[in-house]
Amino acid sequence: MTLNLSARFRWTRLAGLLGLTLLQAGLAWGAGGTSTFRVSSPDLPTVKNPTDAFREELMANEFGCKGGNVSPALEWHGAPAGTKSFAITMFDSYKPPVSGWWHWIVYDLPASTTGLPHGAGSVGGSGMPAGAKQGLPDGDAPQHHYYGPCPDIGDAPHHYVITIYALSVDHLEVPANGTAADIDFLIESKAIAHTSIERHFQRTH
Repeated sequence: MTLNLSARFRWTRLAGLLGLTLLQAGLAWGAGGTSTFRVSSPDLPTVKNPTDAFREELMANEFGCKGGNVSPALEWHGAPAGTKSFAITMFDSYKPPVSGWWHWIVYDLPASTTGLPHGAGSVGGSGMPAGAKQGLPDGDAPQHHYYGPCPDIGDAPHHYVITIYALSVDHLEVPANGTAADIDFLIESKAIAHTSIERHFQRTH
């Protein structure tokens, strides 16, 4: 059955992202409050200048950008008891488009997973653990992969949020034609904790 997200769900998602600025240190939330669930990335160090947040290798290779479209390495630890799988989303809430932009979505990562290597989000997902799947990002390329940032020149800094979710199920029932927003809705419904990295990025040339 195809999931149809209403505007209400989309606005709920955007409202929820406003609270992620409190989680930039990588703290997680859950039924028991803040836990030790944390995520980091050697490819996304903290920087003062938003033009330096994503090096060219991690950027898209479309719309005037000449990046490598390589996904960043991620490492996490401290997932809560009861975690049966992990999911990952990368979302830019900048508008337009009205609903923001989905750059990456991964699900069905085994509970034993503690990170992803540099470039794991390539087409075909050769760097993914067995059983893991990637959703379709926003954009015009009909392939399941990581889609790097490429904000328009002159835009205010975009807010890119990479979130690792600990889920209460080992498998998500995703419809064949499910969008990234549909998959995110499923992820949220099964999440028992999450932890995030947020980077502000601006392109000047």
